Parts: sequence; C-alpha cells; structure tokens
Amino acid sequence: MLDVRGLEVRFDTYDRPVHAVRGVDFHVHAGEVLGVIGESGCGKSATALAVMGLLPRNGSVQAGTVCLNGRDLRLLRRRELERVRGREMAMIFQDPQTSLNPVVPVGRQIEEPMAIHEDLSGTERRRRAVELMDMVGIADAASRYDHYPHQFSGGMCQRVMIAMALACRPRLILADEPTTGLDVTVQAQFLELMKSLCSELGVAMVLITHDLGVVAGIADRVAVMYAGKVVERGGTDDVFAAPRHPYTNGLLACLPRLDVPGGGDRLVSIDGAPPDLRDPPRGCGFAERCAVVQERCRVDVPELAPIDTGAAVACFVAHDAGDSGLAVGKPSARETSPPPPAADAIAPEEVADPAGPLLELRDVAVNFPADGGLVRRPTSWVRAVDGIDVTMAPGETLGIVGESGCGKSTAARAALQLHRPTRGSVRFEGIDLSTLPRRELRSARRRMQLIFQDPYGSLDPRMPVRRILSEPLRIHRVGRRGSERTERVAHLLELVGLPPDAMSRYPHQFSGGQRQRIGIARALAVEPSLVVCDEAVSALDVSVRAQIVNLLEDLQRRLGLAYLFIAHDLGIVRHMADRVAVMYLGRIVEVGDTATIYDQPAHPYTQALLSAVPVPDPPVERRRRRILLQGEIPSPVSPPSGCRFRTRCPIAEEVCTREDPPLIPHPSGQSVACHFAGRAVEPTPVSLSPVSLSPVSAGRG
Repeated sequence: MLDVRGLEVRFDTYDRPVHAVRGVDFHVHAGEVLGVIGESGCGKSATALAVMGLLPRNGSVQAGTVCLNGRDLRLLRRRELERVRGREMAMIFQDPQTSLNPVVPVGRQIEEPMAIHEDLSGTERRRRAVELMDMVGIADAASRYDHYPHQFSGGMCQRVMIAMALACRPRLILADEPTTGLDVTVQAQFLELMKSLCSELGVAMVLITHDLGVVAGIADRVAVMYAGKVVERGGTDDVFAAPRHPYTNGLLACLPRLDVPGGGDRLVSIDGAPPDLRDPPRGCGFAERCAVVQERCRVDVPELAPIDTGAAVACFVAHDAGDSGLAVGKPSARETSPPPPAADAIAPEEVADPAGPLLELRDVAVNFPADGGLVRRPTSWVRAVDGIDVTMAPGETLGIVGESGCGKSTAARAALQLHRPTRGSVRFEGIDLSTLPRRELRSARRRMQLIFQDPYGSLDPRMPVRRILSEPLRIHRVGRRGSERTERVAHLLELVGLPPDAMSRYPHQFSGGQRQRIGIARALAVEPSLVVCDEAVSALDVSVRAQIVNLLEDLQRRLGLAYLFIAHDLGIVRHMADRVAVMYLGRIVEVGDTATIYDQPAHPYTQALLSAVPVPDPPVERRRRRILLQGEIPSPVSPPSGCRFRTRCPIAEEVCTREDPPLIPHPSGQSVACHFAGRAVEPTPVSLSPVSLSPVSAGRG
C-alpha cells in the first residue's frame, strides 16, 4: 500500500541545513502495522510529515519516492495531494489538544473531511460523525457532538482525532506518538481500538513511538531509526528476540520490565548523545556511542542489507558476526558495571531521629476553589487530595502512581508545604511543618527538595549553570565566600557526571538528559534528606531515562537520600521503589511493598493499571489480557458517593454506592480500600460492533 524509497528531508535553519532524513526505505501492506521507533531527533516525525506532504515551509524533500497504491505522491499537484489526504490517507497527531480547533464543536470537526471529500448532506454527515464517535468509544455520542475540545479529557480528545482520521474511510493511517501524554488506562483503550481497526477494517498503519512496549503489542514489523536512517528492519518478534544492531539492543536493554522485579540492578544505558544532523558523521552515525565500533565504522557508511533471519540491518559488525550477531548488541562492561566509587563531594547530615519516620502525612487534604474570584466567595471546591496518610522512612523510596488528576503532585507539594493543607498535619523529621512560621519553614525546606518534570522549563534560561546552582546556596546561606560556593558547584557537577566547564554554559546548550542532571544537582545543593521526583524522567528518551535512574540510585546509596517518586511509568516505579502507593481521585486506594503490589494487586484499580502497561516482549504482550476501564474519571468537585472508583469498577456492587471503604490491612500484606479486595477482575473483551462498522466499512475496499 505504501512504499517509501530513498527519502531525504532537509530543514533550512538560520545556521546550517539540518539533514533530518537521510535515505529512508520502508513499506507497509494493507491491514499491517509498521512500528517506527528511535530516540528524539532521529527523523521519525519528519518522515511521516514528508509522506503526508505536510512539511513546514523550511522543510523540503530532497530525494526519494513516496508511492501510495503505486502512485508517487511527490509528483502530484497541490490540489491532487489535498484530495488524497483525508480520503486515502490520514494522520493522527501527537497532541490532540493543540490539533483540535478550540472554538469548533468536535462533531463539526469530525464532519469536516466528509464535507471536503464526499457529497453528503448535513444530516448524513452528522449521522456518520455520531456513529464514528460511538465507534471509538465516546459515550453518549449524540449529546457530546456539540461539545468543545476543552470539555473532553486528553484520552477522549485522542479518540476524536481517530474519528476524524477515519471519517472518509482512509486505507492508511500515520500515527505520530499517539499515546504520548496518555495515562496507561487510556493508552490501553487506544491500542485495543487500533488493533481492531487494522484487523477488522484492513487499515494499514505506520505507528511512530518511543514506547517499545506499545510496538511489541500492536506492530507486525519494526523499523528502527537513528540519525535520520533506518538501521534495522524486520518482523517484530525477530527484532525484539534477537536484535542485530547495537543501537536496537541498547534501546531494549534500557527498559525496566514491569513483569521482572528490579532487584537493585543497574539499568543498561547508551552513553553519549545522537549526532548533530547539521553536520552528519562521515561513517556510521552510531559509531561514537557503539560498544563494538571498528575503525571502518568511522569512515564508511553501512548499508541496510538483509541478514539470515529475513530482517535487514545497517551494521558492518552484525554482518561479519553471522549467526552470533546477537552478541553484537550486548552492552559493554562500562555500561553494565557500576561507576567507580568517587570521593563524596557532599556528605549527608545526620537526621534528627534515624529510627523514626522521616515524613508523616496524617489525614492531609488540599482543596482549591472551583469558582468565585476577587470579590465573590467560592461556593464549590476541587478536592485534589482528600484525606491521605503517608509515612516514609529515611533512605526509602516511595512510589506514587495513578492517572492524571488523581492528586499525586498535589500531595507531594503538600508535603513540601508548597500547598498548605486544608486539613491534616505534615511532620518532617519529627517537626510539624504546618505550625512553623515562614522563616523557620524556609530553614526546614532546606532538607526537602524537588526535581521537576520539565528540565528546561524549570531552569532560568538567562542564568549560566554557576548561578543556577549557586542560587540555593545563597538563599540558604551555605558557604560564606564566592570561592567556597564555586568550589561547591564544581563538586555538584562532578557528583551528577557533568564536566567542570558546564558552569559557564546556559541551559539551552545542554541536551535534555544533561539539563535534568543540572536539576538534580540544584536539588542536592543544600544537602536534603528528602527529594521529591515529580515525573522527573517522563519527558526523557528511554536511553537518557536509564542514565538518570542509575544516577538517582547511585546518589541515594552515597548520600542516604529518601525519594518520593511520582511517575506514570510503572516499570520505572517497580525498579526504583521500596513501597508503592496507588492514588485515585484524591485518595490512596492501595499501599504496600513493591513486590506485593505488583505481584498480588488487591484493588481492582491497581489490577487495571498493571494490566494496561505494555511489556516490550511481543509473545508475552500478545498473551496478556487487559482490564479496560470504561468512562472517565469523575470530577473532584463532586466525587461519587461511597467508593470513588465504583463508577468505573468492573466488580462494583450496591454496597459500593452506600459505603466508602476504609484503607485497611489485607492478608497479602498491603493495605487496601475496597469492599471486595483481592477479587480478581476479568479482562475486557474488545471488538468493534457490526453496527459501528457498517457506515465506515461500506464503499472503497
């Protein structure tokens, strides 16, 4: 259906042109899913935009062919290409909130491709739009037709984007990071829907993603991109089971498995960073980061050539290795072994009472006004956190997981007193923080620090690193002279693995992983005993994420830090955390040791979360069955009576409506807030109904 040959894309910048795509070849058949994976900047999205003819003004296709059903799209005129887009091929963009028009009802936006490409009356278009909304799982579609994008959650907006893409029954869909930013529960619903579309409607899909678990569960074949080129291509089972390119094996080794205990082992990471495509490397683009590089790799460019398994790989060493090619991708010793012990740049202070808890939250609630203003008093409140109890020991890592909006970050900020609790108490090192005056609270905050999610937005772009790291020292009066603070900044940079010359550089001169290291150094500057990691690794590529996780674990062992670790990635949480707390709609519904929570989840919400996380192992992923949660999270302004999860719970009964279950100990060892704790929830069967299929499958193909 789609055949791309020798595609080259260039972007003209004020400095030098960026050769973003450098000779990419791939194809996809009807009903097939091709997964395209790789780190940020490898050319995945640029390839998709070139196929669609949607490159920005400074981008252009320099060479190659893009054939859809035997017709080269590059030879079409603008109006001819516009007739193809939406009718024969469509694209699902990464961020649905910015891709949808905020001032047009979603139903009319779904109708728009029909109005352009098909001769239908307004009544017929509305009927089909409603049927499409129902098909993609939007409840009460007829009434929600006139709703606006801001009235939908992120997952529902992504469903609207899918309905728009399917409006004119295209045979090819390009999905660019469609699951980025979605909760795992919504992601599971999306993946099941897309698998049904491909198998039952014969739609071909090119799925661009950095999530290897998603690819393992849905893709038939995989293309791995690096530095603008495809470096490995083949069947999903073959590539995941026996990766032949060192880069592919490095990507797979970076991932902590949800179904494998962490055990304190270090994650494998890929050293270095991708090359600058303004000045592409002479030989293999991966040579500077490769553990098995040879001299010819730095001089000659390896071609993508077939191997004995039927796949294709662009690597000299892989072809020379023959059947033993799997060893090519094994990480080097410097990647698998811990770094040599270094002299402690910062020694941890003694905690007030090592035998007692470091942090205690008792019946903590945080409410925000939902209405009102400067003059009118609020009449309703958002119950972001509604009565939680948390205890942390010195040196412990407590993971907090749950869907967006469940109160994870608000609870962490309440612990730091960045949000003053509406009720309840917060004790840190035996001191009740809620009773402290501002001056004493500032002193206490020195022992509690925060690492933010966005490593770029949390750093002042006008300050060099020296000033960024000196600022907390100056505020807390650490070091009397400038020379002492400069020496301390140098020690901090050494601690997080950055060179001394980084002091004079600005945030924009660093990669994302390096900026996150600066954020970690800033948090450690004043010798905290508790560090809150609020989605600190979620915005990073898998290889960089592994480096940061290893760094956090090294610092914890060296400095005796305790981490309050907030994350959507349940695999990372299993690797990092000693205990896990699961939050839903402002409440903790299950808490206990990590192994117990992951191996014997007792709350139906925890079971659904864990079943929704994809595993980067195709045979295992195909055997897994998901528990798909229906509906959306209720509003925290007016939560449901009784159990807050009952509106989405597959095993809810009448008692769940009347009584709010308390968080009590369970025989397995964890504490659970559920009337039917421990009852197994049956997986959800997923299939598109014939009624929903009829208006879409009729016609072409």
